[in-house]
Amino acid sequence: MTNTVPPPTAAPDLSSAFLDRSTPLSRLRDLLHRHPAISPAVVLVVSVLVFGLLNDRFLAPANLSLITQQVAVVGTLAIAQTLVILTAGIDLSVGAAMILAAMVMAQSASSTGVPPTLSLVLGLLAGIAAGGLNGLLVTRLKLPPFIVTLGTLSIFTALTLLYSGGNTVRGSQLSDTLTLTGNTLPVLGIKISIGVLIMLALYILIAYVLNRTAWGRHVYAVGDDKEAARLSGIRVDRVLASVYLVAGAIIAVTAWIQIGRTNAASPNSGIDLNLDSITAVVIGGTSLFGGRGVIWGTLLGALIVGVFRNGLALAGLDVLYQTLTVGILVIAAVAVDQWIRKAKS
Repeated sequence: MTNTVPPPTAAPDLSSAFLDRSTPLSRLRDLLHRHPAISPAVVLVVSVLVFGLLNDRFLAPANLSLITQQVAVVGTLAIAQTLVILTAGIDLSVGAAMILAAMVMAQSASSTGVPPTLSLVLGLLAGIAAGGLNGLLVTRLKLPPFIVTLGTLSIFTALTLLYSGGNTVRGSQLSDTLTLTGNTLPVLGIKISIGVLIMLALYILIAYVLNRTAWGRHVYAVGDDKEAARLSGIRVDRVLASVYLVAGAIIAVTAWIQIGRTNAASPNSGIDLNLDSITAVVIGGTSLFGGRGVIWGTLLGALIVGVFRNGLALAGLDVLYQTLTVGILVIAAVAVDQWIRKAKS
């Protein structure tokens, strides 16, 4: 009778067992990695509650109307910025391109007698051309987006001043079509402008495109890893070029909203919009390294900036402290993003 020896069993993988252990902090990090909009949503709710308790005027319908109208321009411009940042790029020229498109709309309608609808089309083409130039330089010359858009920032600014002669086109010189986005509608006691409705419509559209179409999945794939996307059959350069073109079209729509918001078109307006759009995107949870983020987070980020600026202003703090607070929010958001990215590994 022979004794049967049981087959050897594999040695326990102690390293895997250690790595599989999770802590509440790591679970929180994984949750934020899967749902980037959670953190800005919490910040927005807390900030609204705090400012509402500190000042009774904050939650007044008139003040909420002001916040939404102020957010319309930055919130729409940030959509374009989000698309670029999702591809691991950045666009420093969005504000300058928006002003250029706005001046094309206003000047062509007021000085040359172009019909208002056609002036909107010309402004749209100007925005698309600006985005197309950025995309061409990034894809064909293989230049870093930061350098490209830093250069086109100066180019678009100079073109705007040359085209407009440095002159402001006032509301009295503009048609009702161009200032339409500034008209308001009462919604639950809050005056919502047409520009805000257009902004929300764009968020819904872009959210659908990013989540439900092949193009949207390609945008995320390119931002996550360009080489892996290329090896999987995605035409990376085509995706990047299309992102800048779509961003240019959104920039032109923002120009229309800006004209209605200010009831004028000035070549000197919106100087800080480049950085404000980046701020909204970063606070909204979109990673500066690309491939991670949701478009709704950007809207939350824009609202957070608007709430903080308005709440601090009602508290009587100087505008410098408002800027300081926004800067702190940006640094905190980037630090959180770096921490969340560790969940990927």
